[in-house]
Amino acid sequence: MFVDQVKIYTKGGDGGNGMVAFRREKYVPKGGPAGGDGGHGANVVFEVDEGLRTLMDFRYQRHFKAPRGEHGMSKNQHGRNAEDMIVKVPPGTVVKDDDTGETIADLLEHGQRAVITKGGRGGRGNTRFATPANPAPELSEKGEPGQERYIVMELKLLADVGLVGFPSVGKSTLLSVVSAAKPKIASYHFTTIVPNLGMVETGDGRTFVMADLPGLIEGAHEGVGLGHQFLRHIERTRVIVHVVDMSGMEGRDPYDDYVTINEELKQYNLRLTERPQIIVANKMDMPEAEENLKTFKERLDDEYPVFPISAFTQQGLKELLFAVADKLETTAEFPLQVEEEETGIHRVMYKHEEEEKEFEITRDPDGVFVVSGAKIERLFKMTDFTREDSTRRFARQLRSYGVDEALRERGAENGDTIRLMKYEFEFVD
Repeated sequence: MFVDQVKIYTKGGDGGNGMVAFRREKYVPKGGPAGGDGGHGANVVFEVDEGLRTLMDFRYQRHFKAPRGEHGMSKNQHGRNAEDMIVKVPPGTVVKDDDTGETIADLLEHGQRAVITKGGRGGRGNTRFATPANPAPELSEKGEPGQERYIVMELKLLADVGLVGFPSVGKSTLLSVVSAAKPKIASYHFTTIVPNLGMVETGDGRTFVMADLPGLIEGAHEGVGLGHQFLRHIERTRVIVHVVDMSGMEGRDPYDDYVTINEELKQYNLRLTERPQIIVANKMDMPEAEENLKTFKERLDDEYPVFPISAFTQQGLKELLFAVADKLETTAEFPLQVEEEETGIHRVMYKHEEEEKEFEITRDPDGVFVVSGAKIERLFKMTDFTREDSTRRFARQLRSYGVDEALRERGAENGDTIRLMKYEFEFVD
């Protein structure tokens, strides 16, 4: 089964906890603190593997949690950093954040890597907190939680040539006779429901990869029919081969078909109109095909070459393949990612961006004050509340961030309940 879009959950590894320990050696007076730091958590890293062609593996494993770092140990021994979790993906994979829609990575070449979610840093041991005023602190940090997010992976096939056209115009038949690919062929619409790839070899030893994409219909860019799911694959092809049914067997006008499909490509992505295109007039073995081709050429305004063929009788295929190979040679450096042109003029745009709040205070219907915010929550998770020194440090940090003052402004009084995540505290003024 071909899978080209999937949503998965990834989480970087948590950092290891720092340790509270003291040196107790026979001939070392006042040994002092000796708690080591925790190791860093592992990142979730995607790596391109050219042997993969689909996102099928992610259909069955949708959760990727990287290992956490090793905890700190006594004698100032640091915990080991966790090794990154490497996840193999096919070339052409685009990774986006499910919440924001932001593109995290566009993975194209074999061996290319991208960090998708970062691991947390290790917590500090009590050695780090020693000061002249407090030379033996019973204070350490827990490891920082790893980053977590839901991501959407889209696969855009990396093919040299993409076959486009209405359903049942003969794209699958053409691919089957010019390559070793065996796509399903039948006389009904949408026989092809997944893209098919085939390696094509011309008579003079040149080769290229051809993709047969499911048929497009009018309105495909808005989600009509099957083709809208696969328009993304056309973005990666360097040459578009537009197959048109010249027999008129479906009761449609060949030129109208040609205009409709080009309009769909334009509506999906305007840059597809800049892609080199070759027109294939298929089914020339049918009775009315010659007359239709003559009319088609008269109405054709574009300068694209037209190649009359019959995929069924294999007439005209040799000339077509040579023309496609020649066109690929002239467009070999077509960029997969469009880069901005260097104009020599450098402009700086300043725009107002609202500063992210360190915390936010709301009040629930039951009268409880709720404190929330990524920075405060991370600080809470890294605090070891089993030790009094750590609890006091957390209270001092909240005070330094202005949480106490903000609670008073919201009307909090001595003895009121404060909720942070799932935990509740008593406000002491």
